[in-house]
Amino acid sequence: MSLQTLFSGRKNGFAKHYPLAPKHSPYFIHRYLKNIIISVVGIALITGCAAQAPKPDPNFAATRPGATPPPQHHNGAIYHAGYEISLFTDYRARQAGDVLTIVLEERTDAEKESDTAIDKETSYSLTNPTLLGSAVQFDTPKWFPLASNKNNSLEMAAAVEGAFSGSGDSSQNNRLDGHITVTVAEVLPNGNLIVQGEKVITINQGNEYLRISGIVSPRDIQPDNTVSSLRLADVRLAYVGDGATQDANRMGWLTRLFFSKFMPF
Repeated sequence: MSLQTLFSGRKNGFAKHYPLAPKHSPYFIHRYLKNIIISVVGIALITGCAAQAPKPDPNFAATRPGATPPPQHHNGAIYHAGYEISLFTDYRARQAGDVLTIVLEERTDAEKESDTAIDKETSYSLTNPTLLGSAVQFDTPKWFPLASNKNNSLEMAAAVEGAFSGSGDSSQNNRLDGHITVTVAEVLPNGNLIVQGEKVITINQGNEYLRISGIVSPRDIQPDNTVSSLRLADVRLAYVGDGATQDANRMGWLTRLFFSKFMPF
């Protein structure tokens, strides 16, 4: 018997179980596809279980001030255009690129409770009809799921009862204190300032990201160029992190599956 005949499996089917089957054999193709599928599934599981570090958000990037125009030619006079100094101007943020310190004074308390109860009862009955003045009676075969006798009738009755009850409650308390200095991204036509900024703090093996954006009225800015976070409109505030501490607070993928909405129980 030649090796080609042995490996092709045309006579004895030995190539189906022989590890050195040629590449064109069904065994080799099946094994190759199986390895690819296992590798893809393994990579997907490892990627899904890995902690995804927050990436810098361009919506909170600092705004750079515009380029300074070149100095104008001196004409020999005492006062020159472009070098004005206002006697009543302070250092409060007023134009794009200026910095502003936001004092974080965030407090949120939320509670929610829900109760649900459902009861349902259904019953129906069918009396035995009368045919030509006599009640209908009949016999049933032995294989039918009824008692085999001549007194069977068409009378039926059934009742269905169901009940469901559920309850849930949740409470959440948040507090955020601190300071963050942001930049003015845009000056609106009415004079309000759109501010945005981000602070990244690296502690041991983790990073803390504090991001904030909103609209500030110049009237709310204090003389020391600070404003309370309570005075911001359309606020977007995020405090997230990554590292070992965040990984310890994150549920595993199997635990998340049991608590997901796809669980039928």
